[in-house]
Amino acid sequence: MSDHAEAMNALTLRMQDEMFAIEAGSVREILDLVPITEVPNAPAFVTGLINVRGRVVPLADLRVMFDMDRPPPDQDTRIVVVETEIEGEPTVVGILADKVYDVTDIEGASIQEAPKVGMRWRPDFIKGIGKRNGKFVVIPDLVRIFEANSSSGGSTAAEERSTH
Repeated sequence: MSDHAEAMNALTLRMQDEMFAIEAGSVREILDLVPITEVPNAPAFVTGLINVRGRVVPLADLRVMFDMDRPPPDQDTRIVVVETEIEGEPTVVGILADKVYDVTDIEGASIQEAPKVGMRWRPDFIKGIGKRNGKFVVIPDLVRIFEANSSSGGSTAAEERSTH
C-alpha cells in the first residue's frame, strides 16, 4: 500500500459490524455456505476444510483473529475463496464472511495506515484503513494473518492471548 495514489479494486464484505476489503485480484470465487469438515485440534482460526471444485481448501475465520463474536451462519453468510501467499507459496483458502457486498474501488488517497493506538485489533494484521461512502473500511493483511497461523509460524494469536 505504499502507493496511495492508486485506487484499490476490492471486494467489500462484512464481519460482525465492520466492513472489510480484500483485494479483488486475489478473490477466486464466492460460495454460499458449503459443508465444513471439522479438523480435530485445529486452531480456532481454521474452522475446518471445505471442498472447492474437488480441491480441499482450509476455511479461515478472520473474526477469530480480530476478537469478534462469531454468530452462527445465516442466509447472508458466504465463503470468499482467495489465493494468497503463505511463506512464499501461492495458497488457496476460504474466508468466512457474514455478508459479501460488491467489488468497488477504494480511493487510494483515502487509504491510511492503521493507527497504532485506539485500535481493537493488532495493527500488524491491518494493511490499511480506507473510506467508502464516508464509512471506514478495514483492509486486512491476509499474508501476515495466514503466516502468523501457519503450522511453522509459531504460536497463534489465541495461544498468545491465553499466555498473557
